[in-house]
Amino acid sequence: MSTLSVTPVAGRIGAEVTGVRLAGDLPADVVAEIRLALLTHKVIFFRGQEHLDERGQTAFARLLGELTTAHPTVPAFGGNAHILDLDYSGGQKVDRWHTDVTFVDRPPAASVLRAVTVPAAGGDTLWANAVTAYEYLPAELRELVERLRAVHTNQFDYARIAASEDPERARAYAEVFASTVFETEHPVVRVHPETGERSILLGDFARRLSGLSASASASVIRLIQDQVTAVENTVRWRWAPGDVAVWDNRATQHRVVHDFGDRPRRLHRVTIAGDVPVGVDGRPSTVLTGDAAAYSPVAA
Repeated sequence: MSTLSVTPVAGRIGAEVTGVRLAGDLPADVVAEIRLALLTHKVIFFRGQEHLDERGQTAFARLLGELTTAHPTVPAFGGNAHILDLDYSGGQKVDRWHTDVTFVDRPPAASVLRAVTVPAAGGDTLWANAVTAYEYLPAELRELVERLRAVHTNQFDYARIAASEDPERARAYAEVFASTVFETEHPVVRVHPETGERSILLGDFARRLSGLSASASASVIRLIQDQVTAVENTVRWRWAPGDVAVWDNRATQHRVVHDFGDRPRRLHRVTIAGDVPVGVDGRPSTVLTGDAAAYSPVAA
């Protein structure tokens, strides 16, 4: 009999899971309970997992599905092809709301993030529930966004680089991040392949809406994004060393809170392969530029 306990930590998103020591050899019934908690709460948190290293994190993540490589363009960490090193020490900022890797046609299904080094205070991560964001839209606005499609890309906005605190560092990072350009047209509302729920698929990689002018795109995207990131749809997690967060990338957005200055903050991420999003009308996402086959298989 499982000893897992799942306790919500916010009204619409997020739960803490206790009673499990994460590893690659968990029983099937425990993995099933973790999956159910993830689908229900969108992001789940595990405290006290200091025993995990890169290999253990990868082995646990593999229980949730086939893995992607670390990133389409950013090199993997050390000798593990699946670990993305998120080192925000020294003031580097990646502080915009986003869903991971939506510039490819098969964004990850889920991510497993493990705290390696975190500041004593600050450096929290926020997640937003993109399902409740859709559900709480007025009916007329839901009907509009269901018809929209957005182009997502990893090309950087160089005006943002120029305005950053360290333009040279930001430029160097951007050159690696966009070393291979990807562009994909996704439905703004996707249908979740497991739950059937509808969720908003936008975030910082969404640069324009198909068929709309740049100014109209920016206004509509801002309107919808404000709904996604309304405080009622969010949860905030204060990290401790050994914490692990797992989130459903098909139903959430997230961002870092950069209130920790230049104090060390390092986390490692492993991602699980996802499907090609499908809109309410049944149309799948469309590749415009780039081939993501080397990054990730398409989940069955």
